[in-house]
Amino acid sequence: MADHVNAPQLGNLEVPPHPGVLERAAVAERVAAHKKAGASVVFTNGCFDLLHPGHVDLLARARFLGDILVVGLNTDASVQRLGKGPGRPVMPFAARAYVLAHLTSVDYVTGFDEDTPYELIKLLRPQVLVKGGDWPVDTIVGADTVQSDGGLVVSLPLLQGFSTSSTVSRILDTCGQGRQ
Repeated sequence: MADHVNAPQLGNLEVPPHPGVLERAAVAERVAAHKKAGASVVFTNGCFDLLHPGHVDLLARARFLGDILVVGLNTDASVQRLGKGPGRPVMPFAARAYVLAHLTSVDYVTGFDEDTPYELIKLLRPQVLVKGGDWPVDTIVGADTVQSDGGLVVSLPLLQGFSTSSTVSRILDTCGQGRQ
């Protein structure tokens, strides 16, 4: 089995592979090696549809809390089950993973198809678990696992004024107004 996630197509455009976008088992192997070498692993997760400054800020600050940042990325089916709205995600998994992997703050991206990243967190056992400030620490999925290992769970304040849902709404409003 290949370590890297296949490069599916985006319409008629193929998203190139990136060495930081890995299958779950490959990420687990890399994380174990980093931890054995004494590195601190930080984990966060999300949909990261239409990457914006709020996402970039959160990821940069999450990376600052450790040596390695792993991003658990909802698959397309997982995003659709979250009820983010019609047509979501706007960008397919391969494109979202590719963009995230190119951020200097992100070391690895791996997908999860479940509704939550709980099983992925249990597999990786990060020392630090991070979510945005709209998640109180006591509601962060996987907090129990990380805290039982003596790790840190952090809810970081969000960069105000940025959200994918509001961006999508503005785009739809603009397109609707342009047709009148």
